[in-house]
Amino acid sequence: MQNIKNIAIIAHVDHGKTTLVDRILHQVKLFRENEDVGDLILDSNDLERERGITILAKNVSVRYKGVKINIIDTPGHSDFGGEVERVLNMADGVLLLVDAFEGPMPQTRFVLQKALELGLKPIVVINKVDKPNCHPDHVQEAVFELMFNLEATDDQLNFPTVYGSSKHGWMSEDWRKETTDVTHLLNVIIETIPEPIIQEGNLQLQITSIDYSSYVGRIAVGRVQRGFIKAGTTVALMKRTDGEIKKNYIKELYLFEGLGKEKTKNEIHAGEIVAIVGLEDFDIGDTVADWENPEALIPIKVDEPTMSMLFTINNSPFFGKDGKFVTSRHLRDRLFREIEKNLALKVMETDSSDSYLVHGRGILHLSILVETMRREGFEFQLGQPQVILRQVEGETLEPIEYLTIHVPEAFSGKVIDIVTSRKGEILNIETKGDRIILEFNIPARSLIGLRNIILTSTEGEAIMAHRYKGYEPWKGDAAARRNGALIAMDTGQSIPYSIDKLQDRGSFFIIAGEDVYAGQVIGEHIRQDDLVINVCKTKKLTNIRASGTDDKASLTPPIRFSLEEAMEYIRQDEYLEVTPKNIRLRKVLLDEIERKRQKK
Repeated sequence: MQNIKNIAIIAHVDHGKTTLVDRILHQVKLFRENEDVGDLILDSNDLERERGITILAKNVSVRYKGVKINIIDTPGHSDFGGEVERVLNMADGVLLLVDAFEGPMPQTRFVLQKALELGLKPIVVINKVDKPNCHPDHVQEAVFELMFNLEATDDQLNFPTVYGSSKHGWMSEDWRKETTDVTHLLNVIIETIPEPIIQEGNLQLQITSIDYSSYVGRIAVGRVQRGFIKAGTTVALMKRTDGEIKKNYIKELYLFEGLGKEKTKNEIHAGEIVAIVGLEDFDIGDTVADWENPEALIPIKVDEPTMSMLFTINNSPFFGKDGKFVTSRHLRDRLFREIEKNLALKVMETDSSDSYLVHGRGILHLSILVETMRREGFEFQLGQPQVILRQVEGETLEPIEYLTIHVPEAFSGKVIDIVTSRKGEILNIETKGDRIILEFNIPARSLIGLRNIILTSTEGEAIMAHRYKGYEPWKGDAAARRNGALIAMDTGQSIPYSIDKLQDRGSFFIIAGEDVYAGQVIGEHIRQDDLVINVCKTKKLTNIRASGTDDKASLTPPIRFSLEEAMEYIRQDEYLEVTPKNIRLRKVLLDEIERKRQKK
């Protein structure tokens, strides 16, 4: 029986978690001296590299001083809480990584709370101590206070603290003493993290994540909680949803070694994390148990989704120009395939055969799915995001979020006005250097579109973070969100001359020469009502040329939305058309007469 330590890393977005894992991998000489592996090794997904965030939890293992350390990288954003909750079940301890300047952030609190509830032993790593104006000692106190507020046990509060810089590859017991490597952290992990608790009895393993290989299909990943597991044996698969027991056969068994997996024919005992090939019809949360005496583990509980969005096929005039997968069958298969591995997501059928309601944790959670589908070649449309309301004893409840905004002092008044106009309640105002930290409770629906407004009002200086708090009574109607739309009258190519003449009517989202169709939202009006305009009209040509009449078109650069910004921007009577190459806003009813008739 070998020594095993299972540890999950939790941190706020961009606090250096994936960089730290890189340093550990290099420290244990996982790569040859001449091997060029690049940075952010664990962020294998293109989206993760581009955005600098971890979306999918991943496993990697290293060997140090004869001990095998299984490291589980977790997402830092509460929208991916579905990932976090299940992977923490595989760990015996957590590495809490905190920025030496920013301190513990709201998203960190969310994941840390889950870890403490599971009784995991924490190690605190205060990273980026080489940053100017940082206060590692104050941050250490703030972490202790946070854990105390989260009702950590005495043993959890007696945590070791490691200081260092992942970027420069060193860790030490004192932030003033720079070392040459990260061995101090590895020693602390071996001394602090308990070995897995081994229970007596037959096999029990809970499937906590799903891997996929084009060669062998779906692969179940989980930690052996009890007993042992071996390739070539028959097991019982106990369904999480209804407790149904299915007979299954383990064709192959893999252990995590380094960044990959190694096939094994040995018996694997409790405490180890394994990947199983050969199981059929399994889902996350199912239990793999002994065939003779099957006993199920307690199903994984995941917080309910708080936001829904309509996904429907693309029926715009530009349908099928960019995408490979455009039919309702393609859309349905892809969405139902996603919920097999994305526990926090739900897909509901609607009255229409080509539309589906997708429930998720928030805009970021849904936008990652949308962006992934886009890159796979899907073409579809999205409706306005809606929060999911609940009725309890005749009272309407809505999801409330805990919002933190770091902002320069000069803009704090503006930010407070904006948030309170959207039914936000001030909880705390704190000064940190030349910045103010504002804390609010705010309805989840009020967060839709808020980031754009806050960034515009603070000249891009604000740092926003939010996490789910719970359901509370409806707070009443919030302030109106935006001005009316500028809508294209005709289908064709937009002309610089036309756009130039209409610039006083509002801001445009399109460039000159871009193809548009009738009913497409091509800009924002300066007033609250919608305005239909013709941007395809060319200049009337005459044979007279004079220096005064031939003025050049001088165009203001258009507003270009990111996917999340566009998802937050659309109104109830609009769709967001998403294709592999384009994002377009449009009215649900493209015909102007139809829209007027419906208004009446």
